[in-house]
Amino acid sequence: MIPLFFLVVCGEGVVAFLLMVKIGPLRDLVIKGLDQVKMRRATVTTISGTIFVILLSDLFSMLKIQNKGAKHGTMTPMDQVLWRTNLLEATLMGFSLFLGFLIDRMHHYIQKLIKLRGNTGASKQVVESLEKEKSELKEKEEKATGDVKRLQKEVSRLTETLNKLKAESTEKDKKVETAEAHVASLQKQAADLLLEYDRLLEENQNLQLGFRG
Repeated sequence: MIPLFFLVVCGEGVVAFLLMVKIGPLRDLVIKGLDQVKMRRATVTTISGTIFVILLSDLFSMLKIQNKGAKHGTMTPMDQVLWRTNLLEATLMGFSLFLGFLIDRMHHYIQKLIKLRGNTGASKQVVESLEKEKSELKEKEEKATGDVKRLQKEVSRLTETLNKLKAESTEKDKKVETAEAHVASLQKQAADLLLEYDRLLEENQNLQLGFRG
């Protein structure tokens, strides 16, 4: 099993290296491969559990060999070979589990980083859209302000014209009142003259009658 675990550790080391260092499209390929592996989490968990059990078994065997050597004062050459073999297997399996955990965490954080970059890009687009809308609103506000000023000037001009017309109308009303008063005065004078004429005419007739009598 040692050659197998040695190949596994080397493969995991390569995967971890490719996750840390971007070399062309290799990182993306590794990430896609890990995505496929994580879809079979039950299988991965089973394999990891089996390796962990074998690791515990090797550690237990090493402890058993050490206890046996302690009883006899020293380990036999066969026990030393078995102890070293178990140590090498346990080391490879432990390192394999550690690299697997490290790869899993790296893959998780890289996925989060990719998602955050995507959200950042979307947020940037939203900010650009808001800035564009803000610019458009500012232009509309400036245009509306110009229209308001123009309308204020127009209202001011119309107000001045209306005041002028009111003044002219008031002046004409005064002239009309003056003319009406003058006409009334002339009518009164005419009436007085007519009364005086009638009186004089009557006196004239009376005088004529007196001369005849």
